[in-house]
Order: sequence, then structure tokens, then C-alpha cells
Amino acid sequence: MAWIPGATFLMGSDRHYPEEAPAREVAVDGFWIDRFTVTNAEFATFVRKTGQVTVSEQPPDPDAYPGAKPELLVPASTVFRAPAHRVDLSNHYNWWTYVPGASWRHPQGPGTSVEKKPDHPVVHVAWDDVSAYATWIGKELPTEAEWELACRGGLDGASFAWGEELHPDGRFMANTWQGEFPIENLEQDGYVGTAPVGRFPANGFGLHDMIGNVWEWTSDWYADHGEPVSSCCTPANPRGGARETSHDPRDASVIPRRVMKGGSHLCAPNYCQRYRPAARMAHPVDTGTSHLSFRCIVRTG
Repeated sequence: MAWIPGATFLMGSDRHYPEEAPAREVAVDGFWIDRFTVTNAEFATFVRKTGQVTVSEQPPDPDAYPGAKPELLVPASTVFRAPAHRVDLSNHYNWWTYVPGASWRHPQGPGTSVEKKPDHPVVHVAWDDVSAYATWIGKELPTEAEWELACRGGLDGASFAWGEELHPDGRFMANTWQGEFPIENLEQDGYVGTAPVGRFPANGFGLHDMIGNVWEWTSDWYADHGEPVSSCCTPANPRGGARETSHDPRDASVIPRRVMKGGSHLCAPNYCQRYRPAARMAHPVDTGTSHLSFRCIVRTG
């Protein structure tokens, strides 16, 4: 883990997406944070020692999804699959597919495995899964402010975790999408899909992959600063039913959402430029995806 000194910093941005505004000063106490996202190998140890069955590996409770089609009430998760041709970018279902059998063990669905990817970030983990892991290991999930302070690496107000240029001196600083999303990834950074943790430069605090590779859960409930202009990164759970996602965790009739941060390997210049510290999206707590993971913190107070 790395120590993040307490600080008052400029959180958010007035220069990018509306949900990031307004930029404002926020004070955060010091804390320790994992240098890397939790890997498949680390999560496998947790599962082996606790018997945890993740949300995507369980059949959903029909009472929680009234009106859902029976074929959707099976263990499943949401997987990115590139379409074969240009598609309407306003409809994220053109690249998100609800795949029965997809889980952290089988990230692209049945027939796929993490056996040869022990050092990749674990994915397809819903809120209950990451919370259980953090409790087991004696840590916690970061708040949005803690996460953003750590991501910035001491560069207060910078657009990226490393400065103002996306590719300084032509160098790729994170695992993101190059080319025309969602049909062509040029793989100029060396990866299609997730990369092993730590393959890109650390930020000023010694943290790797705070930007790109996978989005990361935070503990904060999502609160509006402005509605996202698109839901590129938070596909709705197709089980749907009468329960729509909500901002209000007190409303038992809806699926509440928490903040995820950092962007992923699917963020692209032509569509979702959320590979920045200020970027934020709301994600339903019952849903894992193929591009969402987490890291933990330890507070000293």
C-alpha cells in the first residue's frame, strides 16, 4: 500500500462532463491505499478461504425484479462485445451484452477463464462482492474524494493523473482505447481488454492504473452534480423489472447507485473521455461488468 497525505485539493472539473462540476476544494485526511487493483489471484484466495459466491454467480431473486423475463433470472453478467460495424453511439446496448455464465471466473462468458490472467484486475464484481472482500482483508473501500485525491498524485487540478497531455512525448500512460470506438481498437498501447496490473507508469504517489484499465468502485452513493451526457460505462441491468436505478439509497423500491471512478480500457477519444481523475459515473450496486474492479484503503483515524 502507499500512504496518501491528508490534503485540501481541487476536486472535480468545470472543463469536461457536467457530472464532474463544479470544481471545488475538498479536505481529506491521510490514508493508505492499495498500489494496484485487486487481482484475479487475490480474489481467488478470498473465495477459496471464505466460500464467497459472487452476485453474478447467483440466480437473482424474482421478487427483486418484478416483470423480468424468466430467461434473465439466471446467473449472468454484462460483457463488452465489439460490434462488426458502425453503430448508433447513443445506444450502449450495441456493445454491452448480458451473458449467462459470465462471472469473475469466466470474464467473457462460458468457455473463458482467468487461469492465465492471475495478475489482471478481477472484474464482474458487484458492490456486495467488493464490500465482502474489503471486510475479509481488514480494509475499506475509498470514498470518491479519497480516491480522486489518490489518483491525482499530487497534481492538483490537472486534467490527467500525469499532467495536461494525454500522451506526453507520445508515451501511453494508461490502458485506454485507441481508434474508433466501439468497432476498432488499434491496440497502440499494447492491449485489447484488461492489462495485467502495473504495466503502466505509476502516478506521483506510486499508484498504478488509477486511470484506465478498469473502472473502480468507491463507497459513495451517487449524488448529482449534473446528469451524465451518456451512460457509456454503466449499462443498465437488463433484468430491469419495475426497479429502475436511482440516486437515493433510502428508496427500497429502486436499485441505488454508487460512484465509480477512473475510466477503463473502453474509454476512447471519440466517445467516452473519462480517463481522468475528475471523471465519475453512477453504477448500480447489483451489477458487475467486464470493465469494473476495485482497490482498498486503510484509514488510520
